[in-house]
Amino acid sequence: MSNTSSTPAWVLFLDKPEKICLNGNMNSSDIRRRFLEFFKSRGHAIVPSSSLVPNDPTTLFTSAGMQPMVPYLLGKKHPSGLRIVNSQRCFRSQDIEEVGDNRHDTFFEMLGNWSFGDYFKKEQLAWMFEFLTKELGLDPYKLYVTVFCGNEIIPRDAESMILWKDLFKSVGIEAKDVEDSEAKGMQGGRIFYYGEKKNWWSREGSPKDMSVGEPGGPDSEMFYEFSDVVHNPTYGPYCHVNCDCGRYMEIGNNVFMEYIKNVDGSFSQLPAKNVDFGGGLERMVAATRNDPDIFNTDLSRPLIEFIEKTAEKKYEGADARSMRIIVDHVKAATMLIADGVLPSNKTQGYILRRLIRRAVRFGRILGIQEHFMEQISKRVSSLYRDVYPELPQKTDHIAMVLRDEETKFSATISRGLKEIEKLTELDGTSAFRLYESYGFPFELTEEIARERGQQIAYGEFKKAFEKHQEISRAGTEKKFGGHGLLLDTGELKAANEEELNTVTRLHTATHLLQAALRKVLGDEVRQMGSDITAERTRFDFSFERKVTKEELEQIEHIVNEVVQRDYTVEAKKMPYEEAIKTGALYVFSAKGGSASGGPKKYPEEVNVYSVYDLKSGEVFSREFCGGPHVKRTGEIGHFRIIKEESSSAGVRRIRGVVEN
Repeated sequence: MSNTSSTPAWVLFLDKPEKICLNGNMNSSDIRRRFLEFFKSRGHAIVPSSSLVPNDPTTLFTSAGMQPMVPYLLGKKHPSGLRIVNSQRCFRSQDIEEVGDNRHDTFFEMLGNWSFGDYFKKEQLAWMFEFLTKELGLDPYKLYVTVFCGNEIIPRDAESMILWKDLFKSVGIEAKDVEDSEAKGMQGGRIFYYGEKKNWWSREGSPKDMSVGEPGGPDSEMFYEFSDVVHNPTYGPYCHVNCDCGRYMEIGNNVFMEYIKNVDGSFSQLPAKNVDFGGGLERMVAATRNDPDIFNTDLSRPLIEFIEKTAEKKYEGADARSMRIIVDHVKAATMLIADGVLPSNKTQGYILRRLIRRAVRFGRILGIQEHFMEQISKRVSSLYRDVYPELPQKTDHIAMVLRDEETKFSATISRGLKEIEKLTELDGTSAFRLYESYGFPFELTEEIARERGQQIAYGEFKKAFEKHQEISRAGTEKKFGGHGLLLDTGELKAANEEELNTVTRLHTATHLLQAALRKVLGDEVRQMGSDITAERTRFDFSFERKVTKEELEQIEHIVNEVVQRDYTVEAKKMPYEEAIKTGALYVFSAKGGSASGGPKKYPEEVNVYSVYDLKSGEVFSREFCGGPHVKRTGEIGHFRIIKEESSSAGVRRIRGVVEN
């Protein structure tokens, strides 16, 4: 492939010479490259991986290679044609608690190929068999497949069964098809029938749950057998390909979208049938190594070795589980941050924070006390730099986010763990206390409880959380006469009139601070949160670097100059849309980790506070707010900045006080 301007940068790794394979086997780069080239030679266009954060409000993450392809599977024309292939990075948050064994991960790459109304089962199954046995060199005697058994509405997928029999026969294997393998075991079979829970695909689940006009179809999964793994009867008396004992590992799934649901509940054949294949890259590498541990592949082993050295422990026993969790979670966190996610207490940010804090906890279990995540993250960027060349460019940003989050949690995790040791029983109330005081996500406390053989009811935790919110709201109403603080994330506290007066002065001073910041640092500065108490104001704002001493002095001077000019502070209630048109500032949501997410949710009518010169009419500051505020800036007193620091990636924090 020539290096032309029309060639996407991410594809250039295909031109690189083969790397030395781990232990003499193919590594991840070899398999990824071979897969893309295999299907390119069969008329498929190579397309880049989509972001882990889809432009789809119904889902948090890209969890499968087919997810970005759904519009084209449903009939939209793909700009690259009818045949597509790629390697898609994926993240599955539902697998977080499964990570720790040798085959589960939250972040992975899915190799995929698609036909949008072009070829179908005959070509797809033949190509996959050829790819696995010839390109990857897998022993066909170690390959097993499943097909849809059919139900009262949809017939058995006999076509796929026959095609598989012929493919196995082409290499000298008589493939027996078997019913009820889950109940009776393998029975010498190689092709196995499963129902709609295992071998049917639609966006809405089983055939009976699908809407009228919804497409769907059977799928055919492929498994590799690790013969040295002995069946564990904990998972049932009989081993079968879908058993969780680890002897068999799914390495690919061929989805055949061929039906559409009719008004009367029956199904008809689609006029244009689609193929959707997805196979885990890490699992394919494990199969070529004949090693069931996906963390022994070249995509994870260097990270394991770093942890071994740092913790001075071996990758074995219980320590192996801790190392796998750290490797997976730091890898996933690295990729999520690279795609714009930042730690927070909502949506994608909450999942990211949960990953980071879970990794920190297992680092402590291994005895690692110092910060370690950014060092692992830099190694992740190095491992994936050929296929995702943007990662090295974001290394410093990713490291800063991880360092900040690890620092925050490290300050409290030891005390939180000590608190847990004191508790004989973990319940919803204690889980909330650990969340509030030490930053332990509910799921982390729940996991610790399970390790102790205990259970926590989420309902109890939620009840404690809601009770805390009610107390906070009641306290605000009582102390401030019904004034809520629309812009503030923290609860204001004032035990008497004197403290309330200070809070009010600080509140208006915070408005002046934001206006001064924008004058000195530029209009890209936007409020990301604030917390005002009777002692100080804390203001978070979007900005990429540390604010210099000279800039802070200039900001402080501007605020105090407005105070001395005794500007008028005026509130007006107006419709939200009208308020936006006035240019009033508002708190931006943290969605996407930046100030580009849009305003946080406001009511239809809002209060807008303006600070202006009554004589000239010049407006210095205008913001959405719920109060309370002084009537004139001269009431504020002298404003002083006491600290400037990083809050999180791309967000700075200033603390300030007012003095009489």
